[in-house]
Amino acid sequence: MNLIARLRRFVLGSLSAKLTLFYAALFAAATILVLGGAKVGITSYAERMIAGEMEAGGKVFDRVAATRYDQLGDAGRVLAADFGFRSAIATDDKPTIESALDSLRSRLGLSQAFFVSSEGQVAGYRGTLSAKDAETLRASLDNGATRGVLLLGDRRFNAAAASVDVPVTVGWLVLGNALDAREMANLSRLSAIELKPRIVSAAELPAGVQPHATAAATERSVSGERVLIRARPIQSFDAAAPQILLLEHSLTRALAAYTPMLWQLAACGLIGVLIAVAGSWLLARRLSRPIAALDAAARRVSQGEYAQVAVETSDEIGTLAASFNRMVDDIGERERQITHMALHDSLTGLANRTLLREHLTTVLSRDSGSTKRALFCLDLDNFKVVNDTLGHPTGDALLCEIAERLTAFANGGFVARLGGDEFAIVIDDSTGSLDRSASELIRAVAKPCHVNGHRIVPGTSIGIAVLGVDGNDPVALVKNADLALYRAKHDGRGGFRFFESAMDAEAQARRQMELDLHDAIQNGELSLMYQPLFNLNEGRVSAFEALLRWNHPVRGSVSPVDFIPLAEDTGLIIPIGEWVIREACRTARSWPDHVRIAVNVSAVQFRNPGLNSVILQALSESGLPPGRLELEITESLFIDNVEATLSSLHSLRALGVRVALDDFGTGYSSLSYLRSFPFDKIKIDRSFIMDLLGSDSATAIIKSITSLAEALGMETTAEGVEHVEQMDILREQGCSHIQGFYFSRPITPEAVTAMLADGAREQAAA
Repeated sequence: MNLIARLRRFVLGSLSAKLTLFYAALFAAATILVLGGAKVGITSYAERMIAGEMEAGGKVFDRVAATRYDQLGDAGRVLAADFGFRSAIATDDKPTIESALDSLRSRLGLSQAFFVSSEGQVAGYRGTLSAKDAETLRASLDNGATRGVLLLGDRRFNAAAASVDVPVTVGWLVLGNALDAREMANLSRLSAIELKPRIVSAAELPAGVQPHATAAATERSVSGERVLIRARPIQSFDAAAPQILLLEHSLTRALAAYTPMLWQLAACGLIGVLIAVAGSWLLARRLSRPIAALDAAARRVSQGEYAQVAVETSDEIGTLAASFNRMVDDIGERERQITHMALHDSLTGLANRTLLREHLTTVLSRDSGSTKRALFCLDLDNFKVVNDTLGHPTGDALLCEIAERLTAFANGGFVARLGGDEFAIVIDDSTGSLDRSASELIRAVAKPCHVNGHRIVPGTSIGIAVLGVDGNDPVALVKNADLALYRAKHDGRGGFRFFESAMDAEAQARRQMELDLHDAIQNGELSLMYQPLFNLNEGRVSAFEALLRWNHPVRGSVSPVDFIPLAEDTGLIIPIGEWVIREACRTARSWPDHVRIAVNVSAVQFRNPGLNSVILQALSESGLPPGRLELEITESLFIDNVEATLSSLHSLRALGVRVALDDFGTGYSSLSYLRSFPFDKIKIDRSFIMDLLGSDSATAIIKSITSLAEALGMETTAEGVEHVEQMDILREQGCSHIQGFYFSRPITPEAVTAMLADGAREQAAA
């Protein structure tokens, strides 16, 4: 079974074996068909040939018999006409009759020559003739029989009869030759094949054989041989006992003559099969060898190796091999393209972050000797402004220009784009100190350039991490360089900072604060304090500004200065700001109708497209009229995109809420903002209030602002009022509202309720 199973696996697993067996089986089938066709054809031919010979033999027998009957009849009529013989017949001269008959029999070599009288007397018969046979013969002669096979006893003769007339018929002269074995052998030699002619009575015919002159031969099995038998009726004296010429020939023996030829054909067929097996095997091997080579090459290619196959022919196999080689080359080219795309930035063509890590790994593994290498991480200053104001195509073109400058500066060194406007360069101190390289790099980047018809003066900040000092792996180096970059941007743009271990600690602390701030809302650690705004004209509180506070269970009270910037950087200001708006509206709903609630909205919140929805939901949930909600924004909102900011402000005004411009007079103050949007209120920055008591110019500025606000129909609120003298000056200069510690520090919602109640009582008493 194991051998059969191995053979089966070999055949099923080998194309050569399959092809060999297929062609061998095909040729064997063809040989068998040829042999079968030859055998059928030979048998059919032999049968037709034997049947033809039997037909011809029968006709020859008839012609020979007819000739002999004519000869016997002529001889009989001569003697019957002889006067002496007729006289002897008439006188019953038996000696003369027998003498004439002996003479005739001797002269013609006849087997029998005898006279049969009309009374049935027989004279001259050699041998013993029974009375029955004599009477049967006489009756036949009397009925006109003149020729045919004459059966006397157990002997047969070819016989002819002539009447003896004196002048009436007194008898018949019968002449005959015995149809013995010798006679039949002579007759058989007249045929081309051995037909074994025999004359038998109808009763002696083999079963199933019917006598007929034109009937086909009948095949019968005799002693294990196939024998063709044909029965042909022949002329007979006794019509009641017809005689049949029986011809036989062994078909088996006839076909046996062709057996050597069939064996020769079979031998040739077998040799042909063997040749077909050998040829098929060689052809299959010729076909399968290139396929095996292709398979081996394909396996190597699948394992990432480069493999080619030899092109040895110009036929289809050679064409397939050439196509395979081209496919391997194409795959290699595509893989190189894919690898390049995976490791390079599609916009600038610089290496990406992945390739930077690989490069750093390679550099760290080498002994740099006394050379110090550092990773410079760059971030373009105010690149977002370029995108927002000049469009992303111009921003992309600027990135490409910066990439070319960095590549030229690196002078064959490694340059990568890490994403957005972040780049990285690996620089060593072989041509100068790292500090000097950083300064030169900042100057190289800061050169004005013309992009898409725009003159742009880019800037960059750089964070530097020294290889092997600030990290021994790419991840640590990139992280530390980013920390240094963060510090450089925090300290002021257009500078560089080396990584310091304290930066990592600060980053960890910042990260932990970020995590804590993330959970602050769910844990109920955030709360709102409310600082009142006093209406100088009405002499009462007109609004409260909601101020966010964070009371951490471990850190304690965290200053907004510490966590608000973090919330803005991480995006947490979005959910926190939403909570502030909802909570402020909910609290203000219980206040008197003339008291508004002011909420600060950061630039990050303002850029969130969902701000309007948040405000609508807060107003809807609390039931606070939109006119009692006042959103305080800073002038920095206008820096990024003036048109978008104004569009958002108008949409907020469309909701019915009030909008106040906070910290007016600092930063990017521009009177065009006041002309572009009808703010409800201007909040004068506390820096001007602090100088009121010591500087006349501050008073003049306050006067200018209040006059401008009054002309534009806007309210004014002075922040940071801590002294009564400041309040007096502000009232004198036309300021409508004040806010500061002089009036009240930020208070709890409960204290707000109490303050409003006291104010109501005072108003009632007045």
